[in-house]
Amino acid sequence: MWHAFRGMRRVWGIIGVCALTAVIVVGVAQSGGFSSATSSPSSRVSQRAALAGSPPVLTALHDQASELLGGGEPAFAARLAALRGHPVVVYKWASWCGPCRQEMPLLARVAVARGRSVAFIGVDFNDQSSAARDFLNQIPQSYPSYVDPSGAISGRLGVPFQPSTVFFDASGRRTLIHQGPFTSEAELEAAIDRYAPG
Repeated sequence: MWHAFRGMRRVWGIIGVCALTAVIVVGVAQSGGFSSATSSPSSRVSQRAALAGSPPVLTALHDQASELLGGGEPAFAARLAALRGHPVVVYKWASWCGPCRQEMPLLARVAVARGRSVAFIGVDFNDQSSAARDFLNQIPQSYPSYVDPSGAISGRLGVPFQPSTVFFDASGRRTLIHQGPFTSEAELEAAIDRYAPG
């Protein structure tokens, strides 16, 4: 009888471990803890579908989604000038920046939600291009980023640190520099409503 009892304890122990493992796996998956090395194509497709019908100057940004653009500060300045008439949100990041990696999924969602009236542009600071591309494959963005190896774009923006978010109104006037990450979509959306209304 004692052997039977020990056998049952072992069976229930195995069942308990399996159940606990299943709960942990489901919890981690739901929290986004597992990420694939490459992005799901549907994420990019759904971004484009949500942004369909945007004004042409914003569609041009969406056509360069997750691209790393060269040209330095002159190209960035020309892009800002071309976006006059639309509010602009500029996000400075790097693949090696831990807070940036945490914030960018939030930014990706807001950029899609607001991208039909607000322009989003990234600035990738002092990064390795392969690491930056890998990161953008994991967390695709609906807008391009200008590479900033020398810090010239960062200097123009007045942002020495990352992550930083810079807001411009439709006239091209800089209205806010937000140093550090936003902690929620609601916080970022409130800043857009106040400093870059579309």
